[in-house]
Amino acid sequence: MKFKVILEEAEEGGYVVYVPSLPGCVSQGETREEAIENIREAIEVYLDIDDAQIETEIRGKKAEVVEISV
Repeated sequence: MKFKVILEEAEEGGYVVYVPSLPGCVSQGETREEAIENIREAIEVYLDIDDAQIETEIRGKKAEVVEISV
């Protein structure tokens, strides 16, 4: 799976990087390479939501979990 990320130089030095298609998925690094590696890890964590978190999210709602492929 590929994601487009935005890599910006931070005013205080280093880089800030975020994923527009994953709201709240943001990271940083002292170097360009470090920032890219950090956002790669952040994406993995962002996408790795466990079943317990999902069940908590839908508890008490008229909702169901449906798996899809993209």
